[in-house]
Amino acid sequence: METAAAEQAAHIAIEPSILYFGTPVVLLSTRNEDGTPNLAPMSSAWALGRTVVLGLGAQGQTARNLAARPELVINVPGPEQWRAVERLAPLTGRDPVPAAKADRFRFEPDKFAASGLRATASETVAPPRVAECPLQLEARAVRVEPGASGDFVIAQAEVLRVHADPRMVVPGTQHVDPAEWSPLIYNFRHYFGLGPELGHSFRTETPRVP
Repeated sequence: METAAAEQAAHIAIEPSILYFGTPVVLLSTRNEDGTPNLAPMSSAWALGRTVVLGLGAQGQTARNLAARPELVINVPGPEQWRAVERLAPLTGRDPVPAAKADRFRFEPDKFAASGLRATASETVAPPRVAECPLQLEARAVRVEPGASGDFVIAQAEVLRVHADPRMVVPGTQHVDPAEWSPLIYNFRHYFGLGPELGHSFRTETPRVP
């Protein structure tokens, strides 16, 4: 009983305003109604096989674009791109700016120029890729639906093509080398990269000799 009480005392109940407990940042490029690209940062993305699940703000331009034009690129920046990501953070492609964002966001029609990032043509979809991002996933949203709270939209995107910086690919294979690739991590609204490798899963296809 004393051990159980001590373990319980080691934790406290809290009510954090957000639950971004260390998730990768991605930049989503979509196409606006007039054909121009929109670029938006987000940090709620995870993969199931060739499907990437995305959590988007319901009031954002990205959610609106995907509902009407499902093609997108999921650009995955490295830690060195964090300043460009942060330059995008207070911008929105919605004009007028939604009331819920009006106090902290401003409309910006050219997100690429504002962020200092370069657009490069995609091969299978209309929206461009972000040239500086080491990993770029051309995709199509196959399902876009409201989340439980109504504040968010959940999109399921089927990956059509993967582009990778050759420096992060294991030579002679189709595998990303985890020792050469570090995603930008959003940890309770602070930016981080990865630390040194601790070990690997028994399922890895790129084992490393100790």
